[in-house]
Amino acid sequence: MMSKLTINRFVIPLMSAALLAAGAVYAAVKPGQTAPDFTLKSAGGTNTRLHEQRGKVVLVNFWATWCGPCRKEMPKLEAIYQQYRGSDFTLLGVNIDNDPGNAMKMVRRLKVTFPILFDTDKKVSELYKVSAMPFTIIIDRDGKVRHVHKGYVSGVEKKYSAEVKALIGK
Repeated sequence: MMSKLTINRFVIPLMSAALLAAGAVYAAVKPGQTAPDFTLKSAGGTNTRLHEQRGKVVLVNFWATWCGPCRKEMPKLEAIYQQYRGSDFTLLGVNIDNDPGNAMKMVRRLKVTFPILFDTDKKVSELYKVSAMPFTIIIDRDGKVRHVHKGYVSGVEKKYSAEVKALIGK
């Protein structure tokens, strides 16, 4: 009969290896990989599919109404959207609130005009392994993730703008 110590010596490393392998499968989105495709309902009622944005530089921003930094960042994202929107660029605001009505109240109050999408079941957030709010991904014209930003600090919008500008080529 094996002792508890002997079993632990074999079982724990096997369990750890299994957990690490599972983590590799569910790793966060990283620069250089193709952005996982998704389809979400927009505020306008139509479905928006990321794959249909190929040929454009796309900034995807995951946000929520309960997130203070998200509220601070939204007007700055709107400025980036207005600056580059005619240059094969789009910005997709992916709201993760359970109630899209709350999101739309905030969008109207902040005068946001970029496309707003709703991830009420959190499937896209899980697909992208959103680990902070806001969570911003910049995707190139070929659908590759080029930049990943977690959270918000004042001034980061200048970095977003420079990254978008470099990818657009202007």
